[in-house]
Amino acid sequence: QVQLVESGGGLVQAGGSLRLSCAASGRTFSSYAMGWFRQAPGKEREFVAAISWSGSNTDYADSVKGRFTISRDNAKNTMYLQMNSLKPEDTAVYYCAADRGRYMDLREGYPEIWGQGTLVTVSS
Repeated sequence: QVQLVESGGGLVQAGGSLRLSCAASGRTFSSYAMGWFRQAPGKEREFVAAISWSGSNTDYADSVKGRFTISRDNAKNTMYLQMNSLKPEDTAVYYCAADRGRYMDLREGYPEIWGQGTLVTVSS
């Protein structure tokens, strides 16, 4: 089974950029659809973005569309989230997730595997 470890979180000023990484163990990474979710303090976890196993198809929450870009490198067993034009409301713990189903279903919020999360703080 795939195990996931996020990195790249930190403190950034509004308008800045960060790139999150999600490193996966196991030899079946390329067979999983992958996604990013986030949970802000006092709020429920929400969908951010998803990518198909091949990387050809992506899906974004409206709140991040045009600012965030999800990508993956199957040769490196790694998924990325490039976050630009960050806003204070993007502050949250960001989780990567994996599922053997369709990438478009990840936004429903029930992937098989979760990472431990990485904190992103955007100051105003």
